[in-house]
Amino acid sequence: MRIGLIAMSGIRACDEELLRLGLTLPGFVERSKTIASLPSLGLLTLAGMTPAEHTCHYLEIDDIRKLDALPEPFDLVAISSFSAQMAEGYELADRYRAIGIPVVLGGLHVTALPEEAARHADAVVVGEGESVWPEILDDAATGRLKLLYRGDGRFDLADAPMPAFHLLDLKKYNRLTVQASRGCPLHCEFCASSILLTSRYKQKPVGRVLAEIDRICELWRRPFLEFADDNAFVNKGYWKELLLELKTRPVRWFAETDLSVHEDEELLALLRESGCAEVLIGLESPTETALVGLELKSDWKWKRWRQYREAVRRIQSQGIRVNGCFVVGLDEHTPEVFDEVYEFAVETELFDVQITLPTPFPGTPFYQRLLSDGRLLYDGAWQRCTLFDINFQPKRMSVEELRKGFHRLATRLYSDESTHWRREAFNRKYLRGTVHSREVHS
Repeated sequence: MRIGLIAMSGIRACDEELLRLGLTLPGFVERSKTIASLPSLGLLTLAGMTPAEHTCHYLEIDDIRKLDALPEPFDLVAISSFSAQMAEGYELADRYRAIGIPVVLGGLHVTALPEEAARHADAVVVGEGESVWPEILDDAATGRLKLLYRGDGRFDLADAPMPAFHLLDLKKYNRLTVQASRGCPLHCEFCASSILLTSRYKQKPVGRVLAEIDRICELWRRPFLEFADDNAFVNKGYWKELLLELKTRPVRWFAETDLSVHEDEELLALLRESGCAEVLIGLESPTETALVGLELKSDWKWKRWRQYREAVRRIQSQGIRVNGCFVVGLDEHTPEVFDEVYEFAVETELFDVQITLPTPFPGTPFYQRLLSDGRLLYDGAWQRCTLFDINFQPKRMSVEELRKGFHRLATRLYSDESTHWRREAFNRKYLRGTVHSREVHS
């Protein structure tokens, strides 16, 4: 079979004023553009475990409106997309099915809403795709596709195949993704990541992670890597073993983590020595009260709020940039939060700041709570699941106050002046005159 693996990429936002701001503010959509430009590791992994009797073709479509003709005649098409682009994914699936090509849909949105996806597919995958992909191929080859395949979280990362990085045109990317773990031991109310695919936190063996990195290094002389882990460094002993080996590879890299990374001096040193350029940390709120109840198991983030400022200082003192992420518009936030986020960023000299709006993704506890409370404004309008569009009634401000305050904060944080100041403050304080084992500033 000729198999088309199609990733729906690109940036989406419904707020036209915010889109206009993004054209003139250099830092506003920087992280979103980076995420949008990442290849689909999930589809590349499926390609890597596809038997040689089949041929895989990897494609990315950022805007279906620009698609004049369907890419290549395939025998089977697998499509993966995010909630904000799922309508376009469905449209593409419908076009393929109209010409008799069977379609498989999977990913986080499909896992949350399989009945919806089934209206546009010959087969839908709920959960992890690796455990059911061989069965799907066998069924497709014999014309016996089932409508529903359940991964059920049983896939062992020790059996993870080598992603088919060779299918990529590497000139299109400034970084590639590698996954060392799946899931997260924390349970944040709004999280719509791999915790929806598996309820267990899983770690890939160090040897397999290094093999993937070595394969990338064969294709790209000095690559920049992004670890596609929801929460790296949970198992600090594991990461110390991995980073000791990573020191010997010509790579620089980025990861998302929780605040606890600052507590381990040995780990911080290994991050620096192994080429870590930046870590993204979900700080969520500059104020303590808004963190209460955000992490549903043990109020983990609220308990560590007093460590925020010292944590940022300790990490950045290693020459590792911190991207502090804030969710603006949580239930305890008032209109004062916009000034509070800005003042925190200035006080701590964060190299990067990411601001998003609370987003009720399907399948999350946050969505269920807002639905139960009658606070969803456009239920089912998945195109608003962009992190930059409001789809709920805030508690302590109006929708318009949240929208306008978010715009003002974005303008203050991402102006040329503010962006330059953050970069210069970091370089002056943490890089200049400091000798590191390798360059960490890009």
